[in-house]
Amino acid sequence: MQYELYYWPSIQGRGEFIRLALEEAAADYIDVVRTPKRASGGVPAMLELLDGEDIDHPPFAPPILKAGKRVIAQTANILMFLGARHKLAPAGEDGRMWTHQLQLTIEDFLVEVHDVHHPLAKSLYYEDQRKEARRRATDFVPARLPKFLGYMERVLTQNPSGAEHLVGARLSYPDLSLFQIVEGLRYAFPNAMARIEPNYPQVAALHGRVAERPRILAYAASDRRIPFNEDGIFRHYKELDG
Repeated sequence: MQYELYYWPSIQGRGEFIRLALEEAAADYIDVVRTPKRASGGVPAMLELLDGEDIDHPPFAPPILKAGKRVIAQTANILMFLGARHKLAPAGEDGRMWTHQLQLTIEDFLVEVHDVHHPLAKSLYYEDQRKEARRRATDFVPARLPKFLGYMERVLTQNPSGAEHLVGARLSYPDLSLFQIVEGLRYAFPNAMARIEPNYPQVAALHGRVAERPRILAYAASDRRIPFNEDGIFRHYKELDG
């Protein structure tokens, strides 16, 4: 079965967490919106799904994954589905719940990253809320950033199976997601990360291990990996990198 992924074509955003899992699993998938030559591709195909008139469980927003007749939305929900299918999560219920819990925490982290540069409203440009963004950054960089990274460091350190992974003794989808978080933070807050990242050696080591996985290496070198830019969740504004 070929998966169909629907997400915005010019940003990594939340869709990147799904792409990393699909790439690591060597899954057969098509990035529909980025394949406009396909008869049912392009942004209109995604908007049609979002309208949801003929769908029993209409999605609220992308990313959206079609798996046969299933239409699945919400990043953590999609990853929970893929994790069970592609051995990117433990088989037991307790392990699956813990894996999902970690992913939900990563989603919370992602929201806070976004809200640094858009603290008032998504509908406003960054330039319309620059003053508020600077104020938000003065809390995020010294307080929230260490809080989340410190938690992930503690999870790795306290993993009974060893600090190489967040869950158990093998790669799971939160490992891939934490890799993406570190990648994005290094882009958006290079000065802050250069200062504080040494405090979280297990997080940095996990990032390095994921980066060297053959399928992730190949993906990163391909045109399937969209570069970071100032339209996505991770944006570099010098004045916010305090």
